[in-house]
Amino acid sequence: MSEVDTGNDVDRSASEKSRNVRLIGSMGVPALVLTVLAFSAPMSVVEGFLPLAIGFGGPGAVFAVLITTIVLLLFASGYVTMARHVPKPGAFYAFISAGLGKITGLGAAFLAVFGYMCVIGGSFIFLGLNIENLIESMVGIHSSWVFWAVFGWAVVGVLGYFHIELSAKILSVAMVFEVLIVVIFNCFVLGKGGAEGLQISPFTPSAFSQGNMATTLLFAILVFMGFEATALFRDEVREPNKTIPRATYGAVLFIGVLYTFSTYSLVSAYGVDAWEVAKNRPTEMFAQAAGHFVAPVFTQIAYVSVVISIFAAVLAIHNVISRYVFSLAVDKVLPRSLAKIHKKHCSPYIASLVVSVVVGLAMIPGLGSIPGEVLYGVVTGIGAIAVIFLMGLVSCAVVAWFLINGTPKGVSKFKTFWAPGFSAIMLIGTTIFACVHLEVILGGEPSQNDWVIVMMAGVFMLGVIIATYFRCFKPSNYTALGSAVDVIDNAV
Repeated sequence: MSEVDTGNDVDRSASEKSRNVRLIGSMGVPALVLTVLAFSAPMSVVEGFLPLAIGFGGPGAVFAVLITTIVLLLFASGYVTMARHVPKPGAFYAFISAGLGKITGLGAAFLAVFGYMCVIGGSFIFLGLNIENLIESMVGIHSSWVFWAVFGWAVVGVLGYFHIELSAKILSVAMVFEVLIVVIFNCFVLGKGGAEGLQISPFTPSAFSQGNMATTLLFAILVFMGFEATALFRDEVREPNKTIPRATYGAVLFIGVLYTFSTYSLVSAYGVDAWEVAKNRPTEMFAQAAGHFVAPVFTQIAYVSVVISIFAAVLAIHNVISRYVFSLAVDKVLPRSLAKIHKKHCSPYIASLVVSVVVGLAMIPGLGSIPGEVLYGVVTGIGAIAVIFLMGLVSCAVVAWFLINGTPKGVSKFKTFWAPGFSAIMLIGTTIFACVHLEVILGGEPSQNDWVIVMMAGVFMLGVIIATYFRCFKPSNYTALGSAVDVIDNAV
């Protein structure tokens, strides 16, 4: 089995029996950006989420996406600065452990795995629903979304077994296709002046203030989810101290620009009727506008692109969860067998297989017994709330770590204190709003979904309890938390 040091150089000495557990790879900035952007699923966001943001915020949703871009650039500023000084591939888990302590860090790790599990489970359901609708619209044959959800789950499970660069190549092709569709749509709508001519007002605070500002911001933040996973792939990229910051900033900027102009295009395509259409027919908003401004056949192409987009998203999310599980196994929280790395593919293949099995088992109770549209909204919403909270917690960890260790020479306090501090306030404030108004994301009546808060708190506390147990009774395990380093022979 290969060993990789902090510089990702491979030591193939067969005589060593102890090896640092390290994934290896040579992804560059474009591959990493496309890998995490696939998590965001641009086509499905433009088709499904942006109309919801417009439904709550009206034309001011454009300003909300623009503000969110700025907030997440501030988050990224602290995040990548922390990544340079805490060179570990655990992302949320490693950073929160370093800044807020190992006990909080393990609670965050458990919540991260749980949150991403919910997101991927909901995304498989969404994939099945969209394939079912696509087939019915093209050939008139009704099929079961459950079958397609299971089929997608199986394909992703197989791909997760192999090296990350195989997934990166697939994700790159998918991303190029779906982004091209969105860009073509934007160009045609804006090039033709929309329904009533292009207006500057959607970019103004006054337009934003006319809608439900808090809810609109919540949905705007939700559509950015995924870019924060760049640090998880630290051991699988070239020159991580350069690749991760560039990929993180690149992903946020790309998503922000694409979604800002896509929101503006959707608003412009319907003019004064945009708010009403978004409220009453959100699922039809993009497809109908695409058919009108580009070409009728573009409506069908858009539906195909949505399916590709969702598949790319579930593959990207699967890789993220597998690396969280791998890091927890390396740190002796989960069984050590989950830290095995495939000799040929250099992938966390056991962790990947276990993730597939757990997600599959978790999906079984809801498949067929609950309407797919309802099930998708609930589980994805739960995961999104968890991830936003963790992003806020990471920002707090960045501030705490640099307060304790001091700001390094040549690094501004803006990156170590002000930027992460402001993003922490915004992200945790958004989480609190989401928890108070769960019906906005999950549907139902107020207080009907309060069990979600209890469940997420329980998952977090499980990690806290295990970390506390390690601290009291297994100090060596406690010391290993958040380090993502082990010395076991894991050749296979």
